[in-house]
Amino acid sequence: MTTLDKHADMQRLVDSGVVAVMRGADADTVIDVADALQKGGVTAIELTADTPGVMDMISDVSASFGESETIIGAGTVLDGETARSALLAGAEFVVSPTLEEDVIDVANRYGKLVAPGVMTPTEALRGYERGADFVKVFPASSLGPGHISSIKGPLGQIPIMPTGGVDVDNAADFIEAGSIVVGAGSALVDNDAVEAGDFEAITEQAQRFSDVIDDARGE
Repeated sequence: MTTLDKHADMQRLVDSGVVAVMRGADADTVIDVADALQKGGVTAIELTADTPGVMDMISDVSASFGESETIIGAGTVLDGETARSALLAGAEFVVSPTLEEDVIDVANRYGKLVAPGVMTPTEALRGYERGADFVKVFPASSLGPGHISSIKGPLGQIPIMPTGGVDVDNAADFIEAGSIVVGAGSALVDNDAVEAGDFEAITEQAQRFSDVIDDARGE
């Protein structure tokens, strides 16, 4: 379910604590996975745009959950055309692995959240000045929590989401370094569990992530 309030949508991302990055999602199980994540407290889901049939899946997830349940976005968005298609399908945020200014422009045109992928302070500032709502620091596993705190020092106004190698063992470190939310892929959504239909295992892992984030925030 989409909203017209970027500030409310940003708060929904922050409240989730984790953005579940689903690469190669399957249309037959995507709703079940989204439901399992939501039950575990992870209410933000990013379906990557390089997944076959992803626009239909974005539409289905958007239509299946209420505003207070799940916020759906598109990831691996490399150009403005893909961003527009995702937003028209129901995505409430778009994320790029790199700094693509046309993606930022399209998201701003439609009043939706956008996060470009960045590595350096220069890229972070360029993206933010262009109109990004937050930035995706990627790959987080290579850079580490210290990189986040180093960027936040001079650029504390820029919200950061580290992605790539974030798991339950280091998620707290990234939050404590100044991240507003973390992105997690296979460490959160295990493909073997999905194929086995073990959605309870996904809920349990989502709850582990949620607990770690809450503890790091002192909640």
